[in-house]
Amino acid sequence: MKICRFNNNRIGVIRGDTVYDITPLFKSLGEPGWPYPPYDWIIGNFPRVQVQIEPFLARATTFALSEVTLLAPVANPGKIIGAPINYRDHIDEANADQEIANGKTFTTLEQFGLFIKAPTALNGPDGIVEFPFPERRTDHEVELGVIIGKQAKRVPREHALEYVFGYCVALDMTVRGPEFAGFRKSADTFAVIGPWITTADEIADPNALDLDLTVNGEPRQNSNTKYLIYNVQHLIEYASAMYTLQPGDVIMTGTPAGVGPVKPGDVIHARVSQLGDLTVRMARS
Repeated sequence: MKICRFNNNRIGVIRGDTVYDITPLFKSLGEPGWPYPPYDWIIGNFPRVQVQIEPFLARATTFALSEVTLLAPVANPGKIIGAPINYRDHIDEANADQEIANGKTFTTLEQFGLFIKAPTALNGPDGIVEFPFPERRTDHEVELGVIIGKQAKRVPREHALEYVFGYCVALDMTVRGPEFAGFRKSADTFAVIGPWITTADEIADPNALDLDLTVNGEPRQNSNTKYLIYNVQHLIEYASAMYTLQPGDVIMTGTPAGVGPVKPGDVIHARVSQLGDLTVRMARS
């Protein structure tokens, strides 16, 4: 199933070129009271409406996919977690390029750990990526995004996929410089996810997906998640040892080689096989 957020915070199911509005199913659950839950309320409550979706589609309001505005499919992720060096070829290119390494030598994910991108960095399909420091190099990084579906703490990797709600295309935008990754990667608009969530039951193996990225039509990145150093299960185990993962948390699994700078007005097109593709534009100033 493909789940999207569209127009004015409507929730949709995509079938072919049609979006079915299933927002009324969630309205029937009532609104969460204050203090609001520390997770995405739609993802957290999805199991409560899931069995109602198929019968509801026959009477749902429909829209042409080409006529709706797709938003980031998770509206309120409590955490956006990044894996900074999770492909060997990217470690090699980072160590060879001092604009990326900035005096560091990248070795293993265990040494550098994970990082958190601010929720205000959230951005979606057809979004605009801003330049927080226009004078500094800003790079694209295409990644597989993993959406957590239920609370997870100290999950062993052999059970990790049981906690996945679905997958999406992700862009981990990055300003180069000496600061910690959690600062340089947390600027507003720097966590792009979309175009929708493909639920976990549709993806037989998240560690066997092609991913690629172009800038203004020029190929920049092309790889496969089989080259992840920490695969999806290992990342969930690692992350959940440190953080309590909540419904709607996003794990960006790392980027392969081919990262590079973008400039004002550039258009980025990112794709992960079986998950769709998204386009974002760099702000012009």
